[in-house]
Amino acid sequence: MMEVNVKEAREKISALLDRTQKGEEISILRRGKKVARLLPAADAEKRLPDLDSFRASITSKGGSLSRAVIDGRNEERY
Repeated sequence: MMEVNVKEAREKISALLDRTQKGEEISILRRGKKVARLLPAADAEKRLPDLDSFRASITSKGGSLSRAVIDGRNEERY
């Protein structure tokens, strides 16, 4: 993994993007601390799975959560 400071990244952004496109990961440092990473676009797209089917599979039991919160608040008041 290549590391560059912000000034160098500004000056060489085109070359850094070329290297990233070829599969290299580049960290950008500000005052010696990592603040950003350049990743190949294909890798970035693979990192997060599609959660639509997972969300659709979730079922709840009982009443709605909002109703439970409202009821709980009302019980605390009296």
